Amino acid sequence: MPASPSTARAINDRLALRLLQREGPLTAGQLKQLTGLSRPTVADLVERLAAAGLIEVAGESGEQRRGPNAKLYGIVADRAQLAALDVRTEGVSVVVSDLLGRVLAESSAPIGGDIGTGPAVEQAVALVERVAKEAGADRLHTVGIGAPGLIDPATGELRKSTGLPEWHRRLVAALQERLPDARVHVENETNLAALAEQRDGVAQDRDTFVLLWLGHGTGAAVVLDGSLRRGASGGTGEIGFLPVPGTAGLPSATGCEGGFHSLAGSAAIAELAGEYGVVAEADGHAPVAAGLVAAGSAAFLDALADRLAVGVSSVVAVLDPGCVVLGGEVGQAGGEGLAARVEERVRRMSPLPTEVRSSALGGAAVLRGALLTARDRAQDELFSPPER
Repeated sequence: MPASPSTARAINDRLALRLLQREGPLTAGQLKQLTGLSRPTVADLVERLAAAGLIEVAGESGEQRRGPNAKLYGIVADRAQLAALDVRTEGVSVVVSDLLGRVLAESSAPIGGDIGTGPAVEQAVALVERVAKEAGADRLHTVGIGAPGLIDPATGELRKSTGLPEWHRRLVAALQERLPDARVHVENETNLAALAEQRDGVAQDRDTFVLLWLGHGTGAAVVLDGSLRRGASGGTGEIGFLPVPGTAGLPSATGCEGGFHSLAGSAAIAELAGEYGVVAEADGHAPVAAGLVAAGSAAFLDALADRLAVGVSSVVAVLDPGCVVLGGEVGQAGGEGLAARVEERVRRMSPLPTEVRSSALGGAAVLRGALLTARDRAQDELFSPPER
């Protein structure tokens, strides 16, 4: 069935707004060329979007021609302010941006594990409020949160976990209470890192891939045919629990010790580095393993690649993703050298061709993914202008 006039207008408006988001300010003529719409249709949608407060005149084109220069139309970036949080066991990072994702203010703060749930939540919320104030954001439209743990697919909330601080779960509700006008969304940190690598990182040319998170702990995110897969209980990618050879035992339902985490977690990598005499100074809140991998000898990297290939080959055997990204601070620190070593070992272990790449974003991918998700959600709502 052909689209109704109102549906057609909504589709055209969304198309024009996406082009303005991607390309920056455009003239009506450029919108006509890029959308394939008629001149009257473009003129109508420009008038409609301007009346809705979504676009504005951002200048004039510099084309040399007779008559006045054509007006350039751009998205009203300050129509909404967004916040993104990267919630870690030991602290929180916050960034506030405009509707186009331009960063207005950012900050991080450590949160000790011994101060109690209430004070920890208050510290995190106060940090968000302070960064928003510095950004000049009177109210936040959307808040995206990246946190470790499982997200309940039915409620969208963090599930209770014995291995993670309780303040993580309380933080989401506290932000919703203190920011009643904001839409607050939480997503698993590794899933957000994968989205960021797909949009802005090394997986931009892949619609199917797996990101193996290597930071303080381990995790994985699965993107198949362009869609992030979460699983029946939200647990897709809990690779730390994967039973593997080379550990002292087996993982349990309440702890991943004995699983792949015991081979590839930061503490395990640090222990392996000690066996090869590799040392490095601590770098802030980054996992100690990241510095060790960056400074590692060829023999140490070979041994680490042996371990990582066990987990990667298991993922490849089940999913055949064609591409695995070594993410997180450790994956980025390993660079192409570690990625090539893992790829060579997986080639020997599996008949399925698999490219292994090193993360372009590292630990920053979580915050970037949270911001991208917040921006997408805000634009989905705001880019649906009401009927006149």
